[in-house]
Amino acid sequence: MALRLTLKPNEKIVINGCVIRNADRRQTLTIENYADVVRGSDLLDEAGAATPVKKVYFFIQSALLRPEIRDDLTPVIQKSLAELVPIFNERIAGHIFEAANHVSTANYYKALRALREVMRYEDDLMALLARPRDTLDAAE
Repeated sequence: MALRLTLKPNEKIVINGCVIRNADRRQTLTIENYADVVRGSDLLDEAGAATPVKKVYFFIQSALLRPEIRDDLTPVIQKSLAELVPIFNERIAGHIFEAANHVSTANYYKALRALREVMRYEDDLMALLARPRDTLDAAE
């Protein structure tokens, strides 16, 4: 089954490690065979990987973009995901298990997708922690 991607103007994607940037018009690409594909908006730079979940996301992204290091990264990713499970509630931990299953089957893009909800939840927690204490007390 082919993969159809509609690219926004100037949107960037990576296909099998090759960075492609769209021109200034909306375009549709059809990828006819299996390829490692990730949109530029889904990419996280190393500096942005400053939290536990984002670090795992970055490892998975690295495995997706660099097939030559996948065998070395997979055990690190699985161990890191396992360490995250007891930190989060059951609903969020389900996404972590889903990501681990996708990593086990070498479907790194789906693993990234599974972690997006965990990253949003982690961002919400970090925002709560960053709020001044008196704001938290007033909310109670």
